Amino acid sequence: MSESIRGAASETVPQAVSNVAPRVRKGSLYAQLMRKPEWFTVGLILVTCLIVGSLNPRFFQFATLFDMLHSATTVSLFALGTLVVLASGGIDVSFTAIAALTMYSITKAVFAWWPECPFALIVLTGALGGVLLGVVNGMLVHRLKAPSLIVTIGTQYLFRGLLLTFVGTQFFMNIPHSMDVFGRLPLFYYHTADGLRAVLPVSVLALVIAAIVTWWLLNRTMMGRGVYAMGGSLAIAERLGYNLRAIHLFVFGYTGLLAGVAGILHVSTNRLANPFDLVGTELDVIAAVILGGARITGGTGTVTGTLLGVVLVTLINSVLILVGVPSTWQKVIIGAFILLAGTLFALGRRQ
Repeated sequence: MSESIRGAASETVPQAVSNVAPRVRKGSLYAQLMRKPEWFTVGLILVTCLIVGSLNPRFFQFATLFDMLHSATTVSLFALGTLVVLASGGIDVSFTAIAALTMYSITKAVFAWWPECPFALIVLTGALGGVLLGVVNGMLVHRLKAPSLIVTIGTQYLFRGLLLTFVGTQFFMNIPHSMDVFGRLPLFYYHTADGLRAVLPVSVLALVIAAIVTWWLLNRTMMGRGVYAMGGSLAIAERLGYNLRAIHLFVFGYTGLLAGVAGILHVSTNRLANPFDLVGTELDVIAAVILGGARITGGTGTVTGTLLGVVLVTLINSVLILVGVPSTWQKVIIGAFILLAGTLFALGRRQ
């Protein structure tokens, strides 16, 4: 009797496999897209580039690429920090306020007390200031057990209010000498056919370093595993032995660090400290991370996808003006892309 059962099982298994295999093969391409949503973002970027390039051939120049990298540096640093928070299952909307507070207060203080301060020390001070403000977010989220969105909305108003009330509200154009020199320093430049000087700023190196460090933290350290585990399930991460307090402090502190550095670089490249700068860019940053494949519920997201999302948002915000698309339509296009991406990812998860 046992031999008959084995025979029936051996006949049933191949039949079951043969029934399932065609469905797996048919859905393999779509399944791969769902596992690697960055390819969807790549497709949108290519379509956008082809449309813009066909309408304005001047788009396919190194000068356009340099301008995009210049525009995307600050947003990319914000997006990398946002990726870490989203991967942990949280959300932070206070990073622009952290950047504004650190960049304006440090620039003003350094110019008043030490105008010849080395740029490396200014960046380090901005990073430490951002970490301290980010840790405040992490402590509040962990202690209050409150949604991080609510907490960071509160700290956003708190940090911005402190800046405007006690630090200043005036444009500050007399930046320290080292910041001015760094902002003018080119990594590479060339002269276009029109005689213009296309410059790739050295600040792009900060973006490269931040991307490498973020990838290493998320993919090669226990803290990175804890970030994804907590984003997948807070209760399971706690049962696995992860220190949730340390993870909260890390993700918000790291976001604050990148925000502080981004603020200093923003002042250096623009050679102007404006306390009202960077206001309203939070949604563009979050949109870029989501378009890069990160889920708002946490547990997912990659550095590559995030940078691709920044490229797409920068293309829409900076390049569509070349083909005569009004700026009022930029938000419409970004919103449509987010809805399209969200719909495809949701259908993929159901299947």
